[in-house]
Amino acid sequence: MEKVVVYVCVGSSCHLKGSHKVVKLMREAIAARKLEEKIELKATFCLGNCTNGVSARVGDNPVFGIKEENFNEVFEKEVLSKVL
Repeated sequence: MEKVVVYVCVGSSCHLKGSHKVVKLMREAIAARKLEEKIELKATFCLGNCTNGVSARVGDNPVFGIKEENFNEVFEKEVLSKVL
């Protein structure tokens, strides 16, 4: 099975909206579930939707509006569903 690649935007707009915290939460969630062999986390720049929170891409699927408050829900729905 190929790794699922998760790109989190760290561009200026997403940075101001908390992308550093989303990256930290993503690392912690991957490690807590011992999914390092299945998920690769990478930083990227603008994914084209800067208004609603941090943007990401899981494989080819864009995910917008990630915030600390909805991180767990987004992780389960958008990331875990691709590897479990």
